[in-house]
Amino acid sequence: MSHFSEVNYVDLPAVFALSARYTDDPHPDKVNLTVGAYRNEAGKPWVLPVVKKAESMLAADDTLNKEYLSMGGLQSFTDAATRLVLGENSKVINEDRAVALQTLSGTGALHVAFQFIAQFYPGCKDIYVSNPSWGNHKLMIDRLPGVNFKQYTYYDPKTMGFDLEGMCRDLEQAHDGSVVVLHACAHNPTGIDPTKEQWLKIAEVCKKKNHFPILDLAYLGYASGNFDQDAASIRLFADRGFEFIVCQSFAKIMGLYCERIGCMIFVGQTAEIAHKCLSQMKIIIRSIYSNPPAHGARIASMCLNNRDMKAEWRTASRRCMPG
Repeated sequence: MSHFSEVNYVDLPAVFALSARYTDDPHPDKVNLTVGAYRNEAGKPWVLPVVKKAESMLAADDTLNKEYLSMGGLQSFTDAATRLVLGENSKVINEDRAVALQTLSGTGALHVAFQFIAQFYPGCKDIYVSNPSWGNHKLMIDRLPGVNFKQYTYYDPKTMGFDLEGMCRDLEQAHDGSVVVLHACAHNPTGIDPTKEQWLKIAEVCKKKNHFPILDLAYLGYASGNFDQDAASIRLFADRGFEFIVCQSFAKIMGLYCERIGCMIFVGQTAEIAHKCLSQMKIIIRSIYSNPPAHGARIASMCLNNRDMKAEWRTASRRCMPG
């Protein structure tokens, strides 16, 4: 008798099931619309030229080795990723209140963030997610003990637009100090974002209710074509004195899908609080995968820190962005 005889089969998430069907389909004119990824004119995977350039430079660098990264990852990458989101002259960076960790893409950042909330957040353990939202939000939250998955109104099917009134009503009715997951830009799956004025109202409600924001940032630049404009919602929360977490992915914006490169940024009320929380987040990472991979982080670091490569990345990535 197996110890696991009561385990039930579970179907693959729809996006992966459809991708598998695409791979198995012999039709010569098939088109894959399942996963949002860079493709060339022939529909084949497209690697950004600046990424190829970075890989060539890394391959030629004899000083590099295969030693472990630290639990927090490659600091040249996380520092640059933090500046990209919060701004070069960010007050919270200058005050050492923003700390960051390299994660296994945005999914890994969210998982570490939810684990941290489950273990250390002293407020209400209700985690609110937009309705609708990316399906993995619910999957991760539901599997964590001690937290509760909740939803707030986001989409109005009558207007096919954003329902600010419904969202603010739900956040007002939530328990004080709830956790609220917000899509910083390019909302998944609707593609509908709040305006600047609407973000101000959302921040006002969150401040009034003492909610803790987690900002999911998978598509920086995809909403407007401008990185600073798409990061404005996050900078608003920083300017308003919030403590918050940003979960950032470089899968889409650099085409580093299989490299699993992400960054989790925590902004605390003080530098001491931020670094205490960072230490606990590192222990969470230690318990899951110990430390992150180096190769993709080195690519991203080069593209963010080298002025010419950063300009090339911004130019190339706009081929698949509006604006």
